[in-house]
Amino acid sequence: MNIMKSIKIPAELKKMNEIFAKSGFEAYLVGGAVRDLLLNKEASDWDIATNATPQQVISIFHKVIPTGIAHGTVTVHFFGKEIEVTTYRSESSYSDGRHPDAVTFATSIEDDLSRRDFTMNAIAASLKDGSIVDPFGGQKDISKKLIKTVGNSYERFMEDGLRPIRALRFYSQLGFSIDEETFTAIKNSDVQKKILSISMERFRDEFVKILQSPVPSRGLLEMEKSGILRMFIPELADCRGVLQADARGFHEFDVLDHNFYACDGAERTNLNVRLAALFHDLGKKDARTEEQIEFPPNSGTYRTVIHFHGHEQFSAEAVKEILFRLKFSNATINAVSHLVKNHMFFFTESWTDAAVRRFLVRITPECVDDIIELWKADVYGMHRRPVSPESDTAQRMVLLKERIAEVEAQKSALSLKSLAVNGNDLMTLGIPTGKQIGSILKELFQCVLDDPAMNEKATLLSVAEKIYKTRQ
Repeated sequence: MNIMKSIKIPAELKKMNEIFAKSGFEAYLVGGAVRDLLLNKEASDWDIATNATPQQVISIFHKVIPTGIAHGTVTVHFFGKEIEVTTYRSESSYSDGRHPDAVTFATSIEDDLSRRDFTMNAIAASLKDGSIVDPFGGQKDISKKLIKTVGNSYERFMEDGLRPIRALRFYSQLGFSIDEETFTAIKNSDVQKKILSISMERFRDEFVKILQSPVPSRGLLEMEKSGILRMFIPELADCRGVLQADARGFHEFDVLDHNFYACDGAERTNLNVRLAALFHDLGKKDARTEEQIEFPPNSGTYRTVIHFHGHEQFSAEAVKEILFRLKFSNATINAVSHLVKNHMFFFTESWTDAAVRRFLVRITPECVDDIIELWKADVYGMHRRPVSPESDTAQRMVLLKERIAEVEAQKSALSLKSLAVNGNDLMTLGIPTGKQIGSILKELFQCVLDDPAMNEKATLLSVAEKIYKTRQ
């Protein structure tokens, strides 16, 4: 990347600058937007720094929301966009690890840039003509693909405990390296205590951005090396060294790397599947057993094979606790734990229609696409190779979708609500209210799953009457 003296300022921001200039103020585009433009990427969020105070910004623009006025920040609604505008600041210490103890407005853009986290984010561009202000060599570090703090790394990280995690997030998102001094500071014991002081919500937001990066395992591995993974998700860190490779050749990585690489193999835009892929085998550390078997069969050679029977249940319970602790929504917790709990199935062409219907009932029709995406991710994580379209696995995935479509076209009963009878109908047979009615309805449902033609009211009432009499 060439060192640039100016960048092209979007037309909306030039219009915004006219309003600042008319009132005697200057304004600069700052932060990630400048970095992205220098990398020839589209900048989606615009942050502006100005020598106008928040009250002055409110007075010169029509619609301004005082989103963080105590810290010098307001949000200006301009040309249909929400633009964060912050007065030049010079800050003191951060006792709470997030907000400065005192905010003092600075007089120049250079002073403002000196308080920022990384050199690549400490670059400003004048809204007037796009001229670059780069007092800390941010462009050179961008050209070297280097994440480096502004000034002393220890001091920057002690100001805000989120900054080390942001470094790992940028490492994962941008594919940059982390400066050696900067990474060493992340592992400093004082800094690690400061990291632990941040809220779970702030960690979660950065964690999600790592998971949504092109290759999340990059950031996740650095989280492990830095000790941050164990701070926030020790259950995942404990999967390191849980071996699963044996003579059968299903796996070559330990459980932690397999989870990381499965996350890589999941669809980038589907957060639920990426979360499920990351945690799907978490329970293997609790379910691991070994057995001596003759392998290959009838070879006379006995080898150790590794089993993880029931690990999906352990994983599902653990992921609920982790996502709850990280303040994910109930909808996300339920969706991800459901995928993890049901990821162990082996579909073959020999499945009957009844087996397909039971599978649909277990995973629910709306989860079909996600469970197959998780299957793909799991296969990718075994050897870091995508599922080949010509492979047996890919063909079975296609066939499963086709079989599910056929079953759904038959409009088979796939829930108790779909039965041709209900509890009131059973009560007309003299069956008393209570648990027995629910039990008989479930048995009728299993009958209908085996044979959809039985889902007729008269037929089911006859079967229900026989079941009740047999039990009596």
